[in-house]
Amino acid sequence: MVEKSWASRLPKVQSKADQAYVSLRDAIAEGHLLPGERINMDELARNLGISKIPIREAVKQLESEGLVTARAHSGVVVSHVDEKEMRGVFLAREAIDGLVARLAAENADDRFLSDLDRAQDEMRGALRSGDTDELQRLNSAFHRYLAEASGYSILSELTEQLLLTIRRYRVTAPKDIGNWAAVIEEHDVIMDTLRRGDAASASEAAQAHTRSQAGHEVETPR
Repeated sequence: MVEKSWASRLPKVQSKADQAYVSLRDAIAEGHLLPGERINMDELARNLGISKIPIREAVKQLESEGLVTARAHSGVVVSHVDEKEMRGVFLAREAIDGLVARLAAENADDRFLSDLDRAQDEMRGALRSGDTDELQRLNSAFHRYLAEASGYSILSELTEQLLLTIRRYRVTAPKDIGNWAAVIEEHDVIMDTLRRGDAASASEAAQAHTRSQAGHEVETPR
């Protein structure tokens, strides 16, 4: 048996900067911090029980990802996401989702399909109750499972980043409840191709799903 490297045996400890980053990223994604809103670093440091140094480190990372913007006279504010930029996000998603679905179809196993089935069943329940927050969470979970099944961490990371941007956009331009039924139906088509192990059709179905949602979200007048 090959001995694991010493680094792989070390316990994984989340730094204070990591904690601050995750807290801020989630607050932005869920709409607790709105576009244009100023981030009060003193208040955040008090709430998290840490100094401002890890807060600054977290803010630098968020700024590099385009989630916050440093302004000369107003400090650090949550960045806006405009419709033009969202078109680019959906173009990137179309390419990545097609690749992810193709690889997922090649790697599909019972556990993976079971995870997707569960997400779909729970989405149907959330649709019946009109719980848009839960629909959003489950939709992200569905696409996260697909990305993980691709077998490439870079595709999972790219998928996560694109999902985050879309979640931020929906804070100010929410998806109407009726379109969530279409999302579930489009997921069902993808699921059918995965069960058959049809990689080409899975890629086509995933790209069709992304184009459909792009048309609804960024090309239809609001």
